[in-house]
Amino acid sequence: MHIAIIDLGTNTFNLLVVKVNQDNRYTILFENKHPTKLGKGGINKKTITPEAFERGFVALQTHLDTIKKYDVEQIHCFATSAIRSSDNGQQFVSAVKEKFGLVIKVISGSEEAEMIYDGVKQVFPIGRDNVLIMDIGGGSTEFIIANSKGVVWKQSFELGLARLFDQVNPSAPMKKEEVEQVNKTMADKLQPLFQQLQVSPISKLVGSSGSFDIIAEMVAAVEHPHLDMSKLTSYKIEKPNFELLNNTFINTSIEERIKLKAMDESRVEIIVLASIIIKFMVDHLKIDHFYQCDYALKEGAIYQILNKNQKQ
Repeated sequence: MHIAIIDLGTNTFNLLVVKVNQDNRYTILFENKHPTKLGKGGINKKTITPEAFERGFVALQTHLDTIKKYDVEQIHCFATSAIRSSDNGQQFVSAVKEKFGLVIKVISGSEEAEMIYDGVKQVFPIGRDNVLIMDIGGGSTEFIIANSKGVVWKQSFELGLARLFDQVNPSAPMKKEEVEQVNKTMADKLQPLFQQLQVSPISKLVGSSGSFDIIAEMVAAVEHPHLDMSKLTSYKIEKPNFELLNNTFINTSIEERIKLKAMDESRVEIIVLASIIIKFMVDHLKIDHFYQCDYALKEGAIYQILNKNQKQ
């Protein structure tokens, strides 16, 4: 059986197509992403603009065209922050059902965090010690403290890159006061996380999401130029290498940034905000390295679907 997962994120709609084996395990056949910028121009006004509607439709049609190439029996669609927090999010869900026949499940921030954990734990060794999983999205950022027994604590914060970009409207190169504004927002909004970290200290930071993927690709392009990143599911990023890249992001124009090795053109504007957020957390945690993980929400979704099937 072939199953497709579509993760309708705030910046990107992600596609995963898998083959389910007889032992209820799965093999990835295809994965792709399509930029939508669903939150652009409206996320802080709690609306999805007509232009964003159209970008979403184009992304879904692209993914459906791909799905036709596989013998897919089930398509599961999950929507996150931009759709769940917008006043017209349900209108988008209804329009997609009418136009494409797709049923979208709008998940809560807590459900999103649980799916992310269920994705990461499949390929990243989570042992007895607590790890902090961080997923930076367009509309929200999820933090999950977990160990081999399960989730210890989780929370979704409305600190996504589309929201921050709309609030800060960063220059390129970024101004010092703009960087300080992002850091102050993080310090103010993340108090529940800081309090929990006092109770549940962590040994590692694991980042899952497009931003961590791009930063890993860019660090590896310089530090390990012969490494085939497609063969890895996680990558260790040393603090000095990351800080060098972070400074480059902050101090370059869009034109300069886009020429950097392994830069993703669709993230060239927002990657600097993601990097500042990561730098803030690395400094707060006082760690000298962190990890990128390839698996996130869509892999967690298929894990949950197969485990639910097994229990039935």
